[in-house]
Amino acid sequence: MLASALAVFAAPRAQGAESWGIEGERAAIVKGKVVDLLCEISGRCAPDCGGGTRQLGLIDADGKLLPAAKSNTLFAGAVVDLLPFCGKTVEADALVIESPRMRLLFVQKLKGPGDKEFKAAEAFGDQWTKKHGKADEWFRKDPDVKTVIAADGVFGIKGLEPAK
Repeated sequence: MLASALAVFAAPRAQGAESWGIEGERAAIVKGKVVDLLCEISGRCAPDCGGGTRQLGLIDADGKLLPAAKSNTLFAGAVVDLLPFCGKTVEADALVIESPRMRLLFVQKLKGPGDKEFKAAEAFGDQWTKKHGKADEWFRKDPDVKTVIAADGVFGIKGLEPAK
């Protein structure tokens, strides 16, 4: 009984990762080194994890690569939150999505080296608001999103239109 009680205390526990109702999700604290995914997969590396132009992820204690698919800002990735920690070890309070083909990390809170508390992974929203102003749904007002939709349509495929 003592062994099982110690195992509970030793196991990483989510601080409050909120369920998003995604099939295969589980809340977890993931400790790992922040890496540039393209660099890890292809060996084509750039300084500072690409300076915000590349997708980032974590390599956990088992050496597994976890692509960081989302932050806690609606429809935004986790690059802005993870970039300051390129090459450093962080703890992510997150949802891990397990599928037969891959695992994804949905970062909700982060704790960097030396941090005592987790901070919400909302840097993208803060950065976007400073640049463009306040919006309830940033993605509807973002000039880059509008440019992509104008060029390729709402599905990202030229000629494919929503049903009317």
